[in-house]
Amino acid sequence: MEHTLKIVGESPAIQEALRAADLVAATNVPVLINGGNGTGKDLFAHYVHLQSKRKNRSFITINCTAISSHLIEPLLFGKNGYLQKAFHGTLLIKEISELPIKLQSKLQFFLETNEVIDPDSGYTKMYDVRVIASTSKDLRKEMAIGRFKPDLFYQLNNITLELPSLEARKEDVFLLMDFFNRRLVKKKHQPSPDYTKEALKHLSAYHWPGNVRELQNFCERMSILFSGEKVKATHLPPEVTKYSQNKISTFFLPATGIKLEQVEVDLIQQALQNSMGNKSHAARLLGLTRDTFLYRLKKYSIDY
Repeated sequence: MEHTLKIVGESPAIQEALRAADLVAATNVPVLINGGNGTGKDLFAHYVHLQSKRKNRSFITINCTAISSHLIEPLLFGKNGYLQKAFHGTLLIKEISELPIKLQSKLQFFLETNEVIDPDSGYTKMYDVRVIASTSKDLRKEMAIGRFKPDLFYQLNNITLELPSLEARKEDVFLLMDFFNRRLVKKKHQPSPDYTKEALKHLSAYHWPGNVRELQNFCERMSILFSGEKVKATHLPPEVTKYSQNKISTFFLPATGIKLEQVEVDLIQQALQNSMGNKSHAARLLGLTRDTFLYRLKKYSIDY
């Protein structure tokens, strides 16, 4: 098994989550990973496993939402169940809020003792397994309405990794797009799409409710439809442009009106200041050619 796994992101929010993951990986205690759908909970769980002393052992996953409640007990605690398969390794229990109440008590007992009663034989067995649990729900709310056992919550909540939404780490959007596009190019041997500035503005303003998973799916869709082509704003999914059209910065005319000439002079002076007097750079900041910019300087008698 490959013992490295790349988590992309330079934002403070994701770097803090990575720092916490590195710290808990060195321990053997249960870990709770909390985050919205598509934030990368499975990825972080696998990362913790690969940074731990158990990295050469099995990494087993059970999804509580994908298994009927009456089947979870034998699959999790029974002979040849997930705990046995994860022996000396790591078990990820996905969406632990959906684990039936009676099994929550059984899991809490296991976390305390490493012991479990086999539902088939009735014998007590011991398993050396590191448990990581993930959830997209607020377990405190689930606990308040009686759907989650307090003892299990406090056992898991000892160490919690809080994963940020993609909206909370907007500065990582283009880094992630580049990562996904390069991976798709390597996989499909086709050139990636090229995005216009206007399209990138919309993508930057969009809130990505499906988080990193939504962004990944978007990149895959664009790579199929626009491989090696220019992606314009009009090519973007309607939910992106509809949401972002009111988020993209623009100028609004105040009710009292403005003096257009003074606004233009102010913007030219700001552009010169920001470019430290470089007229070509200042022209680009204003979306003008150098000749047009020089004409404006002469028109308004701006000496810089």
